[in-house]
Amino acid sequence: DRGLSARDAAGRAVGTAGSAVFFAGTTVIIALVALVVVDIKLLTVMALIAAATVAIAVLIALTLLPALLGFVGERVVSPKARQVRAARHETKKHPVATGWARFLVRHRIVAALAVTIAAAVLAIPMTDMRLGLPSGESYSSGSEQRESYDAVTDAFGEGLNGPLMVVATSTDGSPIGEATLATLATDIGGLDGVASSTVAATNAEATTALLAVVPTTGPADPATEDVVTALRATSDSYAADLGVDLGVTGVTAMGIDVSEKMGDVLPIYLAVVLGLSLLVLLLVFRSIVVPIKATVGFLLTILATFGVTTALFQWGWLNGLFGLDTTGPVLALLPVIVTGVLYGLAMDYQVFLVSSMRESYVHGRRGSDAVVHGFTQSSRVVVAAAIIMVSVFAGFVFNGDPMVKQIGFALAIGIFIDAFAVRMTLVPAV
Repeated sequence: DRGLSARDAAGRAVGTAGSAVFFAGTTVIIALVALVVVDIKLLTVMALIAAATVAIAVLIALTLLPALLGFVGERVVSPKARQVRAARHETKKHPVATGWARFLVRHRIVAALAVTIAAAVLAIPMTDMRLGLPSGESYSSGSEQRESYDAVTDAFGEGLNGPLMVVATSTDGSPIGEATLATLATDIGGLDGVASSTVAATNAEATTALLAVVPTTGPADPATEDVVTALRATSDSYAADLGVDLGVTGVTAMGIDVSEKMGDVLPIYLAVVLGLSLLVLLLVFRSIVVPIKATVGFLLTILATFGVTTALFQWGWLNGLFGLDTTGPVLALLPVIVTGVLYGLAMDYQVFLVSSMRESYVHGRRGSDAVVHGFTQSSRVVVAAAIIMVSVFAGFVFNGDPMVKQIGFALAIGIFIDAFAVRMTLVPAV
């Protein structure tokens, strides 16, 4: 568009947009590799493979792509097309983007407060967010999973949908007597929230016994978590009185443990990602205020995303619009996965927008003029990227599986909030 030769145009593109691609890719890799701190093998493998994929994509964009353009040379644009595009460039305007940026700069205080207050209001439901794993209860009416869950509930009680497996092991390796097992089953059966407790099996040496414990509440009910906590709390007393160690497992107990671990590790994960990315952004923009602004904006995005997700799936607000007629806990893995993906995309949009503003500044524009011109040049890329990503993830919202549905919704709404409210409204205003 500026009348440069193909070689010079490719060189300028790699020297300007290429740096944005490099640093945007770096922030994505940081967000993914940081998932290792969660210490769950499934997430670690996913994260490392995804990070390697991003690294390869960045290397291809910065090396293979300009090399291929070198083979094509001036043939990449015909002489006639070059003349037409050069003529258009002289008069090319983007009135919507320019008008929006000027409006934000002029009314910066109102725009910044509006975005901040809106994000804070949307985040309120997050204070009640409860993590867990979906059960048959989480599926919509008419699905096989829900019909099976309801059939078991009607016939045997809700607790049989998520029985607990209690393992009793002899502390000294001697056989566990039948009287001891009977006492153990009776005591456990008398705990609050326990419907029944029976000895299911013992090993050949009778040193380990398995008890099937059925709670009175379903697998996703907070009361069931209280039962698991109470059972584990009695382990020391049974070791002293009966000579057995107790352990609680089963799908329900595992779900409770995973949810607790995810809740504990999320602040650590956020601290690692934000800390490392702040360093990268300091190098990119040679500024302290810009990286801090980017990080604060992301926190607004993530809090609002978790709040909206909680309101929809846990509180049941407007869930009928998305084919839901039931409520349940927020998927335990969702906060960490969504945080990683959203942070990578948010920093992409941040780098693209602000790098363009800085490029306008370097080329002679000052103050608000640099912000408006840079926004005008790069906003179309961010809008297109955000619409694509929102569309992709929104497609999963109507999936029948509650895990897929929750992740798809959280990512779609999170990208929408970050791209259009934070990056394209709050950033130019600030």
